[in-house]
Amino acid sequence: MIDRLAAALNFDREALNLRHERQTALAANIANADTPNYKARDFDFSRTLSRALESSGADRELELRTTSSRHIAAGDSVAGSVDMLYRVPDQPSLDGNTVNMDVERSYFADNSVRYQAALSILNGRIQGLKSAMQPE
Repeated sequence: MIDRLAAALNFDREALNLRHERQTALAANIANADTPNYKARDFDFSRTLSRALESSGADRELELRTTSSRHIAAGDSVAGSVDMLYRVPDQPSLDGNTVNMDVERSYFADNSVRYQAALSILNGRIQGLKSAMQPE
């Protein structure tokens, strides 16, 4: 039964993990906007999500998390193997930095809204599963 629950929530879990990874990458771009020769990085969310869903079949076991640096790693995460790409600059800069703050802020806000929407959808799915499991 737990494997069916895990499979039902697999898409939401992978999507939230990748949204978090993208938010981290966009935040790094914004933080390094004034760093000379910094190259803005991002990844294709939809391609990475579909690859993550393909590699995490229904027979995949639940992932373990380590709570201490002394724990043994539980396995590889798809979010950790994201193919980071360099962003093509809109306009050249003298110091070699490719961060365009307007673009980065826009992507950051868009990713934040999509993360919140994914959390709301996941909350609704969990509430639906809880109500289906409770006796009347």
